[in-house]
Amino acid sequence: MKIQRIAAEATTEAAPDEVWALLSDRSTWPSWSPLGSHSSERPGEGGAPDGLGGIAQFVTGRHCVREEIVEREPPRRLSYTLLSGLPLRDYRAVVELTPAGTGTRIRWSASFLPGRPGTGWIYRLALTRIFRGMVTGLATAALARR
Repeated sequence: MKIQRIAAEATTEAAPDEVWALLSDRSTWPSWSPLGSHSSERPGEGGAPDGLGGIAQFVTGRHCVREEIVEREPPRRLSYTLLSGLPLRDYRAVVELTPAGTGTRIRWSASFLPGRPGTGWIYRLALTRIFRGMVTGLATAALARR
């Protein structure tokens, strides 16, 4: 099976620290994204809910996904892997925040293998749409918090 890659980008006038404040707190994600409810399953390093190794669940419609934070470089980069909830393998998402003038460029990308042959394009399409909602929602919410 072929590795699938997706990405979405947006730019906001909010500074990287302002964007990071929302991105690094997964409990805020449902308020600015297409995701449904959030719950923390296991805290990460230092007992922080969204620290390295922290596991969270997101329930959207009939889907419940579990994700683990595998990389944190404040205020530049956050990476997580999918533990369960979608028929995908080796799923890893990376959110990169890059200064853009006085604002921030947000890039949300992922790679994965489909769980079944012939389904990669479906998940690529659906997840790209979700990622577009994530980056535009994050960009808008970070600016609104100023």
